[in-house]
Amino acid sequence: MSKKTVIGLLGLGTVGSGTLKVLNKFDNIIIKNIAVRDTNKKRNIEGLDNNILTTDAEMLVNDPDIDIIVEVMGGLHPAFELIKKALQNGKHIVTANKDLIAKHGEDLFSLAKENNVVIMYEAAVAGGIPILMPLRQSLSGNSITKIAGIMNGTTNYILTKMESEGSEFNAVLKEAQELGYAESDPSGDVQGHDAANKISILASLAFNKKVDVDKIYREGIDYISPIDISYASEFGYNIKLIALAQETKDKALDIRVHPMLISKKHPLAHINDVMNAIVVEGDAVGQVMFSGPGAGEMPTASSVTGDVLSIASELGINEYPLPMMRNNHSTNAVQLKIDDSRSRYYIRVNTDNLPGVIGDLGLTCGRKGINLCSIIQKGLLPDGTARIVLLTALAYEKDIQEALKEMYQKRTMKRVENVIRVMD
Repeated sequence: MSKKTVIGLLGLGTVGSGTLKVLNKFDNIIIKNIAVRDTNKKRNIEGLDNNILTTDAEMLVNDPDIDIIVEVMGGLHPAFELIKKALQNGKHIVTANKDLIAKHGEDLFSLAKENNVVIMYEAAVAGGIPILMPLRQSLSGNSITKIAGIMNGTTNYILTKMESEGSEFNAVLKEAQELGYAESDPSGDVQGHDAANKISILASLAFNKKVDVDKIYREGIDYISPIDISYASEFGYNIKLIALAQETKDKALDIRVHPMLISKKHPLAHINDVMNAIVVEGDAVGQVMFSGPGAGEMPTASSVTGDVLSIASELGINEYPLPMMRNNHSTNAVQLKIDDSRSRYYIRVNTDNLPGVIGDLGLTCGRKGINLCSIIQKGLLPDGTARIVLLTALAYEKDIQEALKEMYQKRTMKRVENVIRVMD
């Protein structure tokens, strides 16, 4: 890579700063300009040349000398408009923007194809964990059947602390905010939006189909309690927020994000704190797992830099650079509705403490075609009601919901406290 590759950097926040630090180690990379909101802001970056800072992002995407635009500013706008203009001007793109790729990726990929340039976005899914290139290259000989992962460090940190300390969700969330692991508005993380964007990107690559992120079923972790974590542990499970994508027998895609009970024997069960991990299952390789830091300044910068260097190695050599990394899917995925999905279930209810209640719950499930693996009473509450936990065999979501409706209508039922799916 003796030829110099000229970079325009959009954004100099946490990821942008890390990217600048890493890229500065390479003699073949020239960072010509960096677009920022405020050129006078003090930045803790050794050797930063303030003369290359500008508030004019349009200048970068229109500069004929710039080969690659690196977008680490985040958000949908003006990132979308800037990248669109850069593609029209024949520039390659490296981005860490998961929201942008999940919501506008198809438009941008089409534009990149028209202009014979490539969009690289390894950092958009799992920070420093390499997953997109392995899917496209190392695992390309497989028919991928399933992807399941812990793709959000904030929620994993919260659930880990709740498990280890027996703390309530709100208390741990506050601590995560104080430590900088959670935003002041944490809804993007704790409600599963972030993980949904990431699994939509992975699913589109793994199954070579267009995925609509707005059709992905999503639940957050704010209803998980220490009681559920404790009972799950007794049964041999941990609780994690899982992003799941799998192909059904009729080739529909079952894509969803929600908490799940995971067997303590499963490799994902032991991914704790802010770490991320992704398990990929293929017909040839079986099961492989990629794990590591899913966010942060330097891990994300590592992935961004890897993409930059991959493009730089092709410039001036190949007229059609990095064909393996281009999105070529042209068909829309048939995305399974949550009612038609199948899982095992953990159900916690409070009922009157009367003879026959447990048997009645079993009969209710049986009438809906739901087999029970376990049904136990977990003592009495201060109000005299009984706490009962059910674990089901594989069942359709719609059947579970029908059974829950029937349970609600019983005079002996006080509350259905929680329903959590169980990973196979």
